[in-house]
Amino acid sequence: MRSGYPACEILTILLCVLVQVAPPAPAHAREQTFTLTEAVRYALEHNNEIRAAGSSLAARGDDVGAARSNLLPKVYFEERALRTNNPTYAFMAKLNQGRFTAQDFAIDRLNNPNPVNDYQTLFAAEQPIFAPKAWVGLAMSKREHEAGGVEFIRKKEEIAFKVCRAWLMVHTAKAHLSVAENGVDDAREHHRIATLRYEADLGTHADTLRAATAASEAKQRRVTAEKQFHLARRMLGLLLGLPGSADVAGEIPDFQARDTGAYEKASRARGDIRSMEMRVENAETNIRMAETDYLPYIGVGGGYQWNDPSNLFGGSGDSWQVSAFLRWNLFDGARREYERSKAKHQARQARENLLGIQKAAAYGLYQAQLGVEEARANLELAGEALKTAEEGKRLVQIRYENAFSPIVDMLDAQVMLDRARAGLVARQNEYRVAVLNLGWESGTILEDLGISPDEKKE
Repeated sequence: MRSGYPACEILTILLCVLVQVAPPAPAHAREQTFTLTEAVRYALEHNNEIRAAGSSLAARGDDVGAARSNLLPKVYFEERALRTNNPTYAFMAKLNQGRFTAQDFAIDRLNNPNPVNDYQTLFAAEQPIFAPKAWVGLAMSKREHEAGGVEFIRKKEEIAFKVCRAWLMVHTAKAHLSVAENGVDDAREHHRIATLRYEADLGTHADTLRAATAASEAKQRRVTAEKQFHLARRMLGLLLGLPGSADVAGEIPDFQARDTGAYEKASRARGDIRSMEMRVENAETNIRMAETDYLPYIGVGGGYQWNDPSNLFGGSGDSWQVSAFLRWNLFDGARREYERSKAKHQARQARENLLGIQKAAAYGLYQAQLGVEEARANLELAGEALKTAEEGKRLVQIRYENAFSPIVDMLDAQVMLDRARAGLVARQNEYRVAVLNLGWESGTILEDLGISPDEKKE
């Protein structure tokens, strides 16, 4: 019996049913949203720069282990195979194998021995007793690892500041988009009023054309605002280590600048300054490292040996030995003198770099303080400008609707209002970024956000 429904309709019904019962897209496929602190914490775990810096710090930790190994015993295994008719080696091989006989003292056999095979198995160990270069090297590697740890925290502060700035930029771009959309709505209203006035013989056709042009320009500004909004979200996602965009959630925190003295005190212990201080210490210790080449190296060692004429790892003969040694470099072509002089120059270079970083930090903090004052003043002025622009627009619109002002005045007033709206949003963002920049320059930004630099994701 034939069905009363065409095949295409049945297929359509099945597809609709499948769409209804299909599971929703996985959460990771949707755009993630973050509050400010959530964004910073997520970046501290997933940002690629921080992960790379963490791997670099781990490598420095391995350098400490490598330096410590120079003070520990070295144990090694060795297997050798030898075939020779060299008189001396042939003589020693038979002795080591334990098969030397009285006939081997024959002069002809001593001078012209038959080829001899020797398989030598050796276990040996060596332990340094006095190794000043290794001691100094271990101390330097520990200090370098510590400096790297402080530098790693500074990298976290840098990424935190960039994330905060990007997060605020998304908020600003969203606000600019809202301003642009309001501008489009206002431009449409102006065009509507101009059209009504023209139809009532109270205005000119030129007024409607000017209003239409203004509406088109408002739409263009909205297109640009949409592009900036999408770019801001993509930049935030990039800093968070995401493959795509990220959006913001929650309210904007109320950032307040602290006392200037607190920032100045904190800036003197900033991560990059402390790490450079440790590297200055290492540069001065490197002079001692160069001077250790004037000292001897003392160690002990020993080994156990098996020799066999025909089998690998054989043991027809065995022996052992223990030894103590002193190695002292008396002359190396003045290399030690040049190394010591080079280390002194590098120590002076490190000290100058430290002074430069300290001065740059003081300048950066001073600049950030002035930036906060400037941003605060501009924010107040932007608020006043918006109020006057709104009142000016209202008065001009009333005059235009009553035929006391041309449409050009109303359009100009609208442009000023749109600029004032966008200007206030920008100044609000600039003030927040300026306060955060003060925390970045002083090294307190993570503390200001209530985030510990060592906290781990649960």
